[in-house]
Amino acid sequence: MPTLPTLLCPQICALLFASLYILCHFIITHFKKHTDFTAGKRAGAAGARLELCTFTLAVALGAVLLLPFSIISNEVLLSFPQNYYIQWLNGSLIHGLWNLVFLFSNMSLVFLMPFAYFFTESEGFAGSKKGIMARVYETSVVLLLLTLLVLGMVWVASAIVGNDAASRQSLYDLWEYYLPYLYSCISLFGVLLLLLCTPFGLSIMFTVTGKLLVKPRLLEDLDEQLSCTRFEEAAVSHRIPSCWLNLDMEMLWEQFFAIRSKRRKLELRHRASPWQRNLGYPLAMLGLLALTGISVLIVCFHVLELLLDDAAMPRGIQDASLGQVSFSIFGSFGAALQVVLIFYLMVSSVVGFYSSPLFTRLLPERQDTPLTKIIGNCVSLLVLSSALPVFSRTLGITRFDLLGDFGRFNWLGNFYIVFLYNMGFAGLTTLCLVKRVSWAVQAELIRAFEGPVLPCPESLHTPSLCHSAGGHWFSPPTLRPLGSLIGGLGVQGTSPPPPAA
Repeated sequence: MPTLPTLLCPQICALLFASLYILCHFIITHFKKHTDFTAGKRAGAAGARLELCTFTLAVALGAVLLLPFSIISNEVLLSFPQNYYIQWLNGSLIHGLWNLVFLFSNMSLVFLMPFAYFFTESEGFAGSKKGIMARVYETSVVLLLLTLLVLGMVWVASAIVGNDAASRQSLYDLWEYYLPYLYSCISLFGVLLLLLCTPFGLSIMFTVTGKLLVKPRLLEDLDEQLSCTRFEEAAVSHRIPSCWLNLDMEMLWEQFFAIRSKRRKLELRHRASPWQRNLGYPLAMLGLLALTGISVLIVCFHVLELLLDDAAMPRGIQDASLGQVSFSIFGSFGAALQVVLIFYLMVSSVVGFYSSPLFTRLLPERQDTPLTKIIGNCVSLLVLSSALPVFSRTLGITRFDLLGDFGRFNWLGNFYIVFLYNMGFAGLTTLCLVKRVSWAVQAELIRAFEGPVLPCPESLHTPSLCHSAGGHWFSPPTLRPLGSLIGGLGVQGTSPPPPAA
């Protein structure tokens, strides 16, 4: 007879997923474009697609938390083996979470997200009555054809790779072979994407943190930047009353609001306390440098382990025996460090993904993200997050073995793939860090010792499209250091010929 903690596993899994679903609903609502959700049937269809995106994002967030939650649960059971209040935290629950994340990831990537995208682009078959059902029929037919195409490609690929009798026999097993093999290919793509995005994101993290925190006065002169932004705002505000085209007026207002927002942010940074300025920024940079260095050292050590010990290869297990042995040689401290490194690598990969030129257009905007872009973001995040457990175990960031179907990927047992992957990550990360950090430090030191000579803002370089009060075109002076800017704005240039009627 199953025990009470085993019987409570479905309820606990449902409660955890419901919490993630509610959180993801608020996140997507924060970014969605309200014009896509008007009243009527179209609003109901858009709401259904939005719920599919929320479900996919919740699965992605669950995949991110999967490995840290398992590591923390194992350490809690090691520390309190006989505690009555944590009996619900057992191997059956952890194993069920891994299986649910694997199943929901397959559903979202293969069925739900393609259905949501094709439904967005569908209009119904030619000659059919327009409406929701016509779009559903067209989407279902297109999704069925795509499924047959993908299954056929997987069948051909698996037949080419495996020529033995067991492989040929497994070609006719859809549920036990096709879907795990298809997800193995998707996971391999996600792991390769993490290999490219994470080293780039690790180097970008220093720049992003520098923009969020206030730098010391030796590295950043906020007074000069604030003065230049105020002059820029004054220049644009003087051009607005004399504008004679509605289109130019809208462009100038957008430019004015952007400059004013920038000025307010600079004023907030200018009012930062000396503790934030002189202590927060150095500590944050040292923390990022320490986490990045530890990650690279762990990967290099794992490369040596791969050469000396076969047990360092990633493998999967079917029985989650938690609370028996620690997966870190440093005990609870090492487990906590593993969790921090996993989250750090995931954040770095997301930053690197959205900073790359290929995926910059997917970056969501507050209250102005169309539904197709939301679908693209959910799919991208799910591909990255579902590959995170395999990514962390392949690099040796953690020793926690992969549970369920996550450990059934065929390429995990290939020594050359795992070894070259570790070498590629260590080499790319080192190269990106040396290139980014050395150039950034050199630029900051040169600017600190030579003095702040700021370039003219972009808005002051652009020629004005509006007449001034005296009938001349407005052309502000080139921005020089603050001492030579007194006297500021003026009217220069000659009068152009009047515009054609």
